[in-house]
Amino acid sequence: MNPKEKAKLLPSTPGVYLMKDSHGNIIYVGKSKNLKSRVSSYFQQSIQHSNKVIKLVHHLKDFEIIQTDTEFEAFMLECKLIKEIQPLYNRLMKNPLSYTYIKIKMDKSCHRIELVNDIEQGDSNLYFGPFSSKGGTEKAIQGLKEMFKLECNHKTSKNSPCLNYSLGLCMGMCFDTNALEEYHHTIDKIIGLLQGTDKSILDDMNEKMIQASNRFDFEEAAKIRDRMESVQFLLKREKAIQFTEKNNNIVMVESIGDNGVKLFLIRRNRVLFSKVYEIDDPKRVVNQMGPEIMTYFSINEQCPKMIGKEEIDEANIIYRYINSHASDCFIIPDQWIKTKRIDKIEQVVFNLICSV
Repeated sequence: MNPKEKAKLLPSTPGVYLMKDSHGNIIYVGKSKNLKSRVSSYFQQSIQHSNKVIKLVHHLKDFEIIQTDTEFEAFMLECKLIKEIQPLYNRLMKNPLSYTYIKIKMDKSCHRIELVNDIEQGDSNLYFGPFSSKGGTEKAIQGLKEMFKLECNHKTSKNSPCLNYSLGLCMGMCFDTNALEEYHHTIDKIIGLLQGTDKSILDDMNEKMIQASNRFDFEEAAKIRDRMESVQFLLKREKAIQFTEKNNNIVMVESIGDNGVKLFLIRRNRVLFSKVYEIDDPKRVVNQMGPEIMTYFSINEQCPKMIGKEEIDEANIIYRYINSHASDCFIIPDQWIKTKRIDKIEQVVFNLICSV
């Protein structure tokens, strides 16, 4: 049976699909909430198909599917399979070495912003990340450096202007103590931005964009707008990292069919437990779920403070998914686990079941 006809027989359920070439090699892994609709779309003529999709379909000779109970499981399984198989047409989630960190060197003389591939344990520098889009991170940081004239050629103060000062890329911290003080003030605001405690630097950028527009310098205003968008992109990724590093006790409940739900217990970037329950009697189901939640979240694991490269893809999936399905999720406070407040936990679960 050819792939196009085979796709018509697929179930309209969540899952993962694995595309194969004529040699049986898996060349692409994808996921969908509706396997029949998604896989069939590859074989429909559409001007919206990218060049990658057109090439993929040309080499596609067969496929197989793995059904999952929920869309969330399809996301997580896709991530796992891409890392294991590393298919030709998948570009994301393949190589943790491509991730990058923002490093702020806290030298006494002059703080510096750099992009690095790894963290040096035990030093006094600040690190943010890892960020899965190296190009996006570079664009955001370079935009900030150019905007606020943070690019100095001199590694240390030499009491003379550097080349970048003459080009308008350095504010003069290489020879002017007042400029150096302003430079460190700007670096502190960037640190606050990445830590989520100070967004004033975005206000500064917005003000400069307005000023450029008022001067009818729309090219400059557009450039500043693009820089702000790059920074906002960076902040979204940083929020996912900060959320994951809190090691929250996440309870998620998703509907399964007409009379079932699936419980997920999540911490950091891992699903600790999952199980399907029939909900003919919600109170009875809650009484089953409560002890499971208490048991799994009572396990205290020693986790690194910072999230690692190998964790970031799953962490991003979990963060995005629970933010888009907020009514189906709840974070159990550590205090409830410590004081064994199973009554509060069961009330939360009851509310989640009633909402799905």
